Amino acid sequence: MTTEDLPKILVVDDVKANLASMRRLLTPVRAEIFEARSGNEALALCLDHRFALILLDVQMPDMDGFEVASLLNNDPNTCDVPIVFVTAAYLDDINRLKGYTFGAVDYIAKPINDAVLLSKVTVFLDLHISKLRLKVALEELEKRNRQLEVEIEERRRVEKQVRHMATHDALTGLGNRILFVEYLSRVRSHAERHGKSFALLYIDIDGFKQVNDKHGHGMGDKLLCAIAQRLRANLRHEDFAVRLSGDEFAVIMVELADADVALQQGERLCATLREPYVLSHGSRNATVSVGASIGVAIYPDHGTEEAELIRLADTAMYQVKQQGKDGVRLASPRLLIPGS
Repeated sequence: MTTEDLPKILVVDDVKANLASMRRLLTPVRAEIFEARSGNEALALCLDHRFALILLDVQMPDMDGFEVASLLNNDPNTCDVPIVFVTAAYLDDINRLKGYTFGAVDYIAKPINDAVLLSKVTVFLDLHISKLRLKVALEELEKRNRQLEVEIEERRRVEKQVRHMATHDALTGLGNRILFVEYLSRVRSHAERHGKSFALLYIDIDGFKQVNDKHGHGMGDKLLCAIAQRLRANLRHEDFAVRLSGDEFAVIMVELADADVALQQGERLCATLREPYVLSHGSRNATVSVGASIGVAIYPDHGTEEAELIRLADTAMYQVKQQGKDGVRLASPRLLIPGS
């Protein structure tokens, strides 16, 4: 342990011989000893040093030990430093209580008994070292807790990001098929519990392959992003759009009043999706037009199971394609894909 690491003891006595005697008695103690010959000198040292223990003579001129102890006890920086009064053996109980009132933790009577002094000083130094170790341990624990909080928050962020990547289409930012299946299941369960209706719209883009073939896949990707943006912009806040694959999309409309609402929404989507798209990819620009074939299935009118609703909406969408494309068709449980 270096001198800087040693605990510090302040001995306060106005008599030089008493300081020398105390210094000799404290020789076995592993501590750095400081001396003050007056109350003011002791207070000045307390401004510059953090003491583990103060051995304070009671009888001093100008400022006695009680006054020094009172000032130290009222200072937030020194109020927790233990003070042991060193005084004559004839100290009465009233003065002893007075000392405790001013912050003293113990007394040592003069003439000083070596064994008593060393025993008490050792106890207070051990307490000081234990307090320092506890402080270091608490600071380390707090540091680790902060690190753990940061790590937990980072893990949540990463998990959220991974979850988003797993459930969203990387190109358009819409939900993907995984999220579609999960959301459709939740919506169906909610509708079943509360006696609600909802609509499933299956959307296939007409003419997308021709854009890809003519202008390249990069321009086709730009078109898919533009379509996704138009879907977002033309849905109600509570509705949900996903990209299922390629040029296939789906929309779930919740809290549905009747089938006409879903059909009208399908018509609006057809109208907005057939408007020309001005696209740029690299140094190339193009204006393209596509359409949309949309099949609509209503819960519970057309089916009560997710797979059934998906099949019926997909079948209705296929029927639109077979009958000229770019339109909306309401599903019927009797509709079957030709050849099936």
